[in-house]
Amino acid sequence: MKIIRIKSIILGFFLSISLMGCDDLERFPNDAIEQSQSFQTLQDAATWNNGLYAAMRGAVYGPFMFTTDIQADQLNATLDYGNRNGNPHRWEGFLADDGALSTLWSAYYFRIRDINAALEGFENIDVTPEETSSLELYRAEAYLARAFYYHNLVVRFAPNYDPSSASSDLGVPLVLEFDITERPARNTVEEVYQQILSDIEKARPALSQVSGEQGAYRFNIDVLTALEARVKLHMEDWEGAKLAADKLIASGRYPLIDNQEQFTDMWTTGYDQEVIMNLFVSAPNELANTNSIYLGYNGATNRFTPDFLPSQWVIDLYEEDDIRRDAYFSDNDTIEISGVTYTDLTLVNKYPGNPEFFTGANTNYQHEPIVFRIAELYLISAEAGLNLPDVNSALNVLNELRVSRGLDALDSSDDLVNSIMEERTRELAFEGFRLDDLRRWDMGFTRREPQNTLPLVQGDNFYTKSVEASNPKFIWGIPTNDITINDNLEQNPGW
Repeated sequence: MKIIRIKSIILGFFLSISLMGCDDLERFPNDAIEQSQSFQTLQDAATWNNGLYAAMRGAVYGPFMFTTDIQADQLNATLDYGNRNGNPHRWEGFLADDGALSTLWSAYYFRIRDINAALEGFENIDVTPEETSSLELYRAEAYLARAFYYHNLVVRFAPNYDPSSASSDLGVPLVLEFDITERPARNTVEEVYQQILSDIEKARPALSQVSGEQGAYRFNIDVLTALEARVKLHMEDWEGAKLAADKLIASGRYPLIDNQEQFTDMWTTGYDQEVIMNLFVSAPNELANTNSIYLGYNGATNRFTPDFLPSQWVIDLYEEDDIRRDAYFSDNDTIEISGVTYTDLTLVNKYPGNPEFFTGANTNYQHEPIVFRIAELYLISAEAGLNLPDVNSALNVLNELRVSRGLDALDSSDDLVNSIMEERTRELAFEGFRLDDLRRWDMGFTRREPQNTLPLVQGDNFYTKSVEASNPKFIWGIPTNDITINDNLEQNPGW
């Protein structure tokens, strides 16, 4: 008998399953209802749908975003970082029992579990003809959320999609029905991606009836298209990725920002001209994960003690007239690290927090998490166009982005391959893309050009760390606990 905790309904249906002995009377805990009773009306579906977005707010930003950036080459650990996120940053001692891995893995699978239970429960709801479209929309949103989570899982815990080997490469387990007794094996990378595409297609009919809008809090057809473009980029489906990206660009609903103040406001007060989707935040009770590691502001001393500082080469990527420079970084703040004061260091300031969501006198780093924004689609179109090859299209779309940010346009004589990679690095810095991009491009790295070595942790695993493209820890290991309790799971090499 399936039991659903009432508290879980509010928080996104984190389900509990119990076997209960029954005589003539079925008995339920006083804080639970049996699953068939929890999906009876359209309002039940609506309650679950609200929980879906609350759950998603807890599965983006924070460690879901910054862990891969810490592992890559753009940041240096300060003397006061306290070994927070130290294992992925060092690569040494980064084992499959690390909380960085298990946090993401379990969070995504918990949410997939809840989605599966809801999709099953929706089948039990009798709706009037007038309610049918609403129920179909809730079902579509569940499918798209599942596609989103599975894509995040397969990108982090499985090899890149290689058309020549995807049918045999190990992906992640596909769990499409709620069964607490199941011990699933890993599906292939191809099977996982086909499931992602299938879920996107199942969501398409209903979401096609929901127009996109700037700063949308819920799924719509533009969010679906943005996810489709991202997925197909990772699949090396250049034509499909470009078609989806260009569709959003051509819609004109999300014009690129070319104004310094507005661009900065996108990362502070939530100016949403370029935002395809973000997630609702409200103080004090509906807050999101934060990227607080970059500032570490102390209101009592008016000083900053960041866990990580950006490397000088990253800062130098931005020309003087680039409107991203002042939005992403802050200069000449008073920084105190290991008792020493610095006033000539640059901080990552992309996530300073929106004052609207402060719950005290100082920042709590809260921001409506941006899930998709149009600049990523410009970069997808450029990279896909170059690989088709459609060089003129790639150059045109890249230049449109560059010029909006205050840079000069390139011409056909420029190295377009490196220009696209550099622009993606510049535009999406500290948004969790860097490690996955390096792996997609089959590139290792060497951390280089720290701003100042004095406030940084010393040693070969820090600001001079070199990692070859073949290093197995570009792909994360399946968490140890799952390997231990499920002997059908095979671990990734090198873990």
